[in-house]
Amino acid sequence: MEGRVSIRAHYERFPATLKGAFVLSGADRNPHQVRIGAARVAELTGAPGQPMGVEPVTLDVAPHLDLFVPFEVPLLELAPGWYQLELDVVVDGDDGVVRSGNRFVIAWPRGSMRRGATAVDQAITAGTTSLTIEQIECATDSVRVTYQAAARVGLALAAGDITLSQIDEEFDPGTGRGQVTTYPVAKTRSQLEITARGADRPLEVDLS
Repeated sequence: MEGRVSIRAHYERFPATLKGAFVLSGADRNPHQVRIGAARVAELTGAPGQPMGVEPVTLDVAPHLDLFVPFEVPLLELAPGWYQLELDVVVDGDDGVVRSGNRFVIAWPRGSMRRGATAVDQAITAGTTSLTIEQIECATDSVRVTYQAAARVGLALAAGDITLSQIDEEFDPGTGRGQVTTYPVAKTRSQLEITARGADRPLEVDLS
């Protein structure tokens, strides 16, 4: 599908709904047939998604011509978490899943998530790689951990028996600075465990 048809989502968010459209555009010189199947609002944890109510349709997409498939999605039944729109498509007989549009968050109850920054400055040895955890920043919708290393290192975060699902990961080879963003940590939790891929044990950090 890549290189043949561009599929993106544009929407506005209102208190109770998302309103917008999937935009399909031919990305090369050839016409393509696109079959749109199920569309859903999918949580980043992998939990079952909420159907968007988009009717299946087959479209002939011409080169560099935009076609719009509108949608309106209710948000009131969604649990707190981070979400993205997913669309099952078949392009010229090849099926796949398109994740489109910006991620958005359904907020946790006010005052339930921990806030504040904790300076760490502790090293972890993960196999042949050493990294330094610099800071943990807790917000109402996420936890952000920054680190310094010679190469990208996979980090997993947990608060007690709760694994914090990852939202994003970044690494700049030029500066050696990395960042992992996960779901937030509850105010009732006072410690965060950071596990680096290849490390013998997690680093336990008391949160501010």
